[in-house]
Amino acid sequence: MSKTESMVRIGIAYVLAFGAAGAWLAWGPRTSHLWLDGLIADLIATLVVFAASRSHRNSSFYDAYWSVLPPLLMIAWWSEIGTHGDRTRAWLVLGVIVFWAVRLTGNWIYAFPGLPHEDWRYPLLRARGGRAEVVVDLMAIHVIPTLQVFAGMLPVYVVLTDTRRGIGWLDIVAVVVGVGAVVLEFAADLQMYRFAARRRPGQAMDRGLWSWSRHPNYFGEFVFWVALGLFGLAAAPRDWWWVFLGAICMYAMFQGASIPMMEQRSLERRPGYRDVIDRVPRFVPRPPREQRQPAA
Repeated sequence: MSKTESMVRIGIAYVLAFGAAGAWLAWGPRTSHLWLDGLIADLIATLVVFAASRSHRNSSFYDAYWSVLPPLLMIAWWSEIGTHGDRTRAWLVLGVIVFWAVRLTGNWIYAFPGLPHEDWRYPLLRARGGRAEVVVDLMAIHVIPTLQVFAGMLPVYVVLTDTRRGIGWLDIVAVVVGVGAVVLEFAADLQMYRFAARRRPGQAMDRGLWSWSRHPNYFGEFVFWVALGLFGLAAAPRDWWWVFLGAICMYAMFQGASIPMMEQRSLERRPGYRDVIDRVPRFVPRPPREQRQPAA
């Protein structure tokens, strides 16, 4: 199947998914909380994408959902809430989210070779589930990431629903942090693509940003969600105790699942990666340690 046909199929699945979510928001029964209505619609769209994944036997149908959903969810909430009050902060948030979404979705489009390619982690996860592989596919690959992204979007809901505080210095910090995170991810991915195009078999990446962090792209992604938390904090300082919950969920996922799987794969495929682990920080960028000299 060509990449073009693959993208068309995935695009149709997303149109159906967000159409179903929109239909629920427009005509479905409402709860007493708009955020909960958004969560239900989000899960409905996820189930449609899951159905497409199962019908094609390829869970990479879900990959772009991570970056496509946030701006649409914010717009859906905003359309329900209305434009009353000062919306400067909301426009700043939307601008940062769209910048992030365009960059991440564009990166996925560029890197995705088309069906039947599937992210190598998904078959491993399903295999671990044994007879319950369909449950693992649904929950671990589709629903749990959806819940994580939704948690990361809750500060945006606060920004839209609490307009009592005007724009301030913390909003500017949030913009700088958010844009900086996206630029960091873009630079890290670009460096990796250039390295991959000319690397020797088994060679490990330890150049540029990748010499300061073994996973600068994941660090940038985490910092983006921190930026949304900062916007939520600027809108409602009293909610300091929970507005970073989404960022914490992202950190836990990267440290507990994504990074360990990537590290193990690199150790198996790249003999020199052990040396990279010894020299280069795991997550937060900092100057690398000096390379150990062999004993005389």
